[in-house]
Amino acid sequence: MEKLIYPLWKPETTDSDGFRDQLLAALEKLAENPAIRGLRLAVADSAVASGSQRRMAATRPLPDAMVSAWLDTAAGQRGEVDACLEEWVSRFHCYLVTESEPLVNRNHPPGDDGRVPGMCHVVFLQRPPRLSASEWLSIWLESHTEVAIDTQSTFGYRQNVIVRGLSYAAPPLDAMIEENFPEAAMASNHAFYNVAEDDDEGLARNAQAMMESVARFIDFDRIDVIPMSEYLLKPLA
Repeated sequence: MEKLIYPLWKPETTDSDGFRDQLLAALEKLAENPAIRGLRLAVADSAVASGSQRRMAATRPLPDAMVSAWLDTAAGQRGEVDACLEEWVSRFHCYLVTESEPLVNRNHPPGDDGRVPGMCHVVFLQRPPRLSASEWLSIWLESHTEVAIDTQSTFGYRQNVIVRGLSYAAPPLDAMIEENFPEAAMASNHAFYNVAEDDDEGLARNAQAMMESVARFIDFDRIDVIPMSEYLLKPLA
């Protein structure tokens, strides 16, 4: 099985919530296809507007949404996903990734509409030239992971290493991260770093530990961070 990710850009004439609704309707039909083993949408809609302070942009414009699709084979089945999306977007790219899920969301199930509570940080990374691929992966996957889980209020954490771009002229990217945070973390740094609202010392301690760890393998001019709403349309069996 292969996982594909699709960064999506909306048409200029479509607002964020309208774009979300169009994508949900289209993807719900796509999910009926048995060849689609799993399907997830992340979209920057009005529900995460209070988290806009957390956006970081190394590339502009940032994507407005992202679709994750699991297929038996990208080569034979990707075209159906492409055809579903291209009707509603101004442009998209497609990447093949390998996924690791060190923190599985077991306690915050999606609602009746498929929306997972809180916000999902969608992060696109480029490897710093100062690190080899093996050094970069070792720091991120083997060392930083536990720091991120210990210092933040995440309840879901997926790490995607990008294998290659599949669409024409897909910009070079090395990884994509999905981090689920509770709703309070959108506006509160204390909630984001998993400390009580009056615990300024704990906030400073967790923020410093996180930033020091991140600086080992991320250059901040090579990272995009986009708060999004996450919708689980078809969970993997």
